[in-house]
Amino acid sequence: MSYLIKPQHYKPILDLKQTELGIKQIKEFFQMNISSELRLRRVTAPLFVLKGMGINDDLNGIERPVSFPIKDMDDRQAEVVHSLAKWKRMTLADYAIESGYGIYTDMNAIRPDEETGNLHSLYVDQWDWERVIAPEDRNVAFLKEVVNRIYAAMIRTEYMVYEMYPQIKPCLPGKLYFIHSEELLQLYPDMDPKGREDAITKKYGAVFIVGIGCKLSNGRKHDGRAPDYDDYTSEGMNGLPGLNGDILVWDNVLQRAMELSSMGIRVNKEALLKQLKEEGEEKRLELYFHKRLMDDTLPLSIGGGIGQSRLCMYYLRKAHIGEIQASIWPDDMRNECQRLNIPLI
Repeated sequence: MSYLIKPQHYKPILDLKQTELGIKQIKEFFQMNISSELRLRRVTAPLFVLKGMGINDDLNGIERPVSFPIKDMDDRQAEVVHSLAKWKRMTLADYAIESGYGIYTDMNAIRPDEETGNLHSLYVDQWDWERVIAPEDRNVAFLKEVVNRIYAAMIRTEYMVYEMYPQIKPCLPGKLYFIHSEELLQLYPDMDPKGREDAITKKYGAVFIVGIGCKLSNGRKHDGRAPDYDDYTSEGMNGLPGLNGDILVWDNVLQRAMELSSMGIRVNKEALLKQLKEEGEEKRLELYFHKRLMDDTLPLSIGGGIGQSRLCMYYLRKAHIGEIQASIWPDDMRNECQRLNIPLI
């Protein structure tokens, strides 16, 4: 069986009809708020892109995209997106978006190599967003400002859920706690990255871990990042590398940290060259996306993704992401969830 957290004596607070209505209200309310906070306009996004263009998100570099041949293009291969991290930046250029403004879209992806469980599904739905920034915005202070705006929208959404369903009490702290992944390592040196995330998030309720993808003092990364979108090597928080990070909240149902958003200031030419060299991926410079970046035809930007199903799962106090979205689960997981009173869609 894939990894399944089994909360004791779990009973859903909402029935199926209440859950579906809650999902609808959360998605409508949150995207309206995030659009206002970050000055984003909605755009239409692709479900798949052409292979070999460097547009698809490589995630940790090992996940296989779903691909298929296009009959009308001599069987040229297309790939279902992992996310739209690079596509969004090209769209900012193509739409001639001004500095201080940006775009967001509904991103739907299929990740067949995902290890399914309470928080992970083969189907991924998130709000992907990207905003044009000025050169002077490429610093950790600006990153924190944007993160706090996103968190403010999260707090307002939680209160909206409470007004709709008073039995669901708000629990997000008023402020988000910021810590660098290296500082987190020093604080909990005997734990693995997930253990460190659980420990710090349980303590503060909601945290933003800066510097995802950079090598730490133990020679390892806190977590992987593709080298060609987030800037994880430029100087950031407290002189440590990284202008990116993750928002995590403490989930009382599962008694663990839940990542809701991954985001960061994107690479400029210097950071791209440095990070590709570190990963031995200089060959990517021949791809369409990378050529555009090196030719100065893409704007400087900040962007990220916010998990839609996870956000709903957190607000509605669900034990499994399969209570929010329809997906495919192993038979033994479905049977065990049924036994545990976790109704998968």
